[in-house]
Amino acid sequence: MRVIEGAPSARGFRFAVVVSRFNDFVTERLEAGAVGALEASGADPDAITVVRVPGAFEIPLAALQAARSGRFDAVVCLGCIIRGETPHFEYLASAVAHGITAAAASTGRPMTLGVLTTNSVEEAIERAGEGPANKGWEAAIAAVEMVAVVAQLTALAT
Repeated sequence: MRVIEGAPSARGFRFAVVVSRFNDFVTERLEAGAVGALEASGADPDAITVVRVPGAFEIPLAALQAARSGRFDAVVCLGCIIRGETPHFEYLASAVAHGITAAAASTGRPMTLGVLTTNSVEEAIERAGEGPANKGWEAAIAAVEMVAVVAQLTALAT
C-alpha cells in the first residue's frame, strides 16, 4: 500500500499569503501567525510574499492571480468576516470559500482557507491569538503539507 501525505518542511517552496485589510486588528494577527508558521517550517523569508487586498471578497481573485503567475507553490488566504445584522455575512462567506476553492481547482495550486467567519469580535480575536492555535498558523501549515502532497501526486503523473 502506498501512502501519500504532507511533510512538515517548507524548504524550497514559495508561498503567497493573501490577506484582507478589512478587520485588520484581526487579519494582522493572522498574517503574523501564517508567516511565523512558514518560517518555523523552514521557508526562506524571501520565498514568502504577502499580498494585501481591501476585503475578503477580493481574496479569491488575488489568490487566483498569484497562482497563475507560476511564482508560488501554494497560496494561504487570510481574512475575517464577522456576522452582522444582515444576511451579507452568509453571502460573503460563501462567495469567498467557493472562490478560493474554484481558484485552487482551476490552477492546481494548493490554496488554504484561513478566512475567519465568526459571530463576534471576541471570537475573531480568540482565533487569531499567539502560536499554533492561530488560524493563520493553521492555514500556513496546511499549505506546507499540501505542497508536499501535490508534488508527490505530480511526480506520479510523470
